[in-house]
Amino acid sequence: MENSFIQMFSKNKHQFLILFAAVFAIFSMISGVFVGAVNVTVPDILNIITGKMFHLQLYQGEKSTEMIIWEIRFSRVLLAFFVGASLSLAGAAFQGLLQNPLADPYTIGVSSGASLGAVIIIFFQIQVTILGSFTLPIIAVLFGMITLLIVFALTHLASGKLTNETIILAGIIISSFISAFISLLIALIPREDISQILYWIMGSVAMRGWGHVQLIVPFFVLGAAIILFHYRELNNMALGEQAAQFSGMNVKKKKTIVLIAASILTGSAVAVSGAIGFVGLVIPHLVRLMAGSNHRYVLPLSVLIGGGYLVLADLLARSIISPKELPIGVVTALIGSPIFTLLLVKNRKQKKAQL
Repeated sequence: MENSFIQMFSKNKHQFLILFAAVFAIFSMISGVFVGAVNVTVPDILNIITGKMFHLQLYQGEKSTEMIIWEIRFSRVLLAFFVGASLSLAGAAFQGLLQNPLADPYTIGVSSGASLGAVIIIFFQIQVTILGSFTLPIIAVLFGMITLLIVFALTHLASGKLTNETIILAGIIISSFISAFISLLIALIPREDISQILYWIMGSVAMRGWGHVQLIVPFFVLGAAIILFHYRELNNMALGEQAAQFSGMNVKKKKTIVLIAASILTGSAVAVSGAIGFVGLVIPHLVRLMAGSNHRYVLPLSVLIGGGYLVLADLLARSIISPKELPIGVVTALIGSPIFTLLLVKNRKQKKAQL
């Protein structure tokens, strides 16, 4: 009986993993909505959410409870899920494309560029009339893409071509420069406004609402659709650029498309939640340990596990020192740093054992 289950699992491993990831994501979202200062039963939560989604009056309790569940908790949980899914998917794309485990939205410099764009909008209180409420995410995405172009230009200037190692090195250099510039802006901000910028830089989904969910969803759908559609190209790139070219793939064109899509995901996530680190670095690693290197499975698993992980991280951030909250970026860094260290050590030991 046990052997037959193991054989069935081995045969349908990826299907089981996707089912597990979906259950994990759903469990994390239910936990995020359920846990809070105001106790609400699961049936009441389901009645509130279902009623609001389908315009039905299923919940007969207090309006204040309905508002807490729908306007505060559920919107926050969805926002955390989309941010985590965006960063994790972008990280998986960067790592697969550049064949480097250290590649993620932060080491490439895209996240720093998006942060700079968002800080400038917040600092100068800019709003483009045509863009309206989409000013912040669109500017953040544009700054992320501009940063990516600068990284490409610096890489080409240094080595004459877009080599993967030089891209990461250039990304780290540009990221460090942008971080210094952001620090300069913070130094110039009046003391009464500095807490808002600092809290945003540390990353948070607190005090957000449906407006922020509506901002990130179109960018997430666009970026995720492009990357998921290019899973074959990412598999080819994992074999090396020469092998990808021999397969008939236009490497430069496909690399640019995937990098732009990953920048869209990163920029929109940074715009609504601030800088949240280690999600795009650690989650794709964990996914590859479970599912292997086939991006047909790595990408959707990164979406589900990355989204669920950030929901649970946010739950921990608002529960551990309740009624106060920790910035979610602090929690992900505290969790992600030791996990990533262990993964690197394990990976190095495996490579030594193979020699």
